[in-house]
Amino acid sequence: MKQSIILVTDSAEPQFEEILGKGLDEFNQQAAGLNDRRPLCVMVRDPDSDEVVGGIVGRTSLGLAFLDLFHLPDCLRGSGLGTKVLKAFEEEARERGCRSAVLYTISFQAPGFYQKNGWVAFGEIDSATDGISRIFMTKKL
Repeated sequence: MKQSIILVTDSAEPQFEEILGKGLDEFNQQAAGLNDRRPLCVMVRDPDSDEVVGGIVGRTSLGLAFLDLFHLPDCLRGSGLGTKVLKAFEEEARERGCRSAVLYTISFQAPGFYQKNGWVAFGEIDSATDGISRIFMTKKL
């Protein structure tokens, strides 16, 4: 058998994530008898243009929800919309049978927002920049 080629890059081919996901799904099916990994997205659209202006990108798998990305533009922050978007994510995760959710945020981003919404920090890792860390959080659903 030929030696595999290892390539480190900052731009993946379009099918790269699909290949990895399919392989992981097959492995999970064999190991756990489940293949329930699904994207979970909550989009916020501008009411006039219908353009996506923010929201959440995440996924669910094996009873756990992963919140990967959450962004709202400055003009929408502080209005309560963020809490509504987060609650929509959590509710859909519950509907899918998830019992817990996890995320990480950066110390200068939104740890206080998540804490106000019932999330609890369970770990923190300093970054290479003094005073900045990644905070890992969870919530029972």
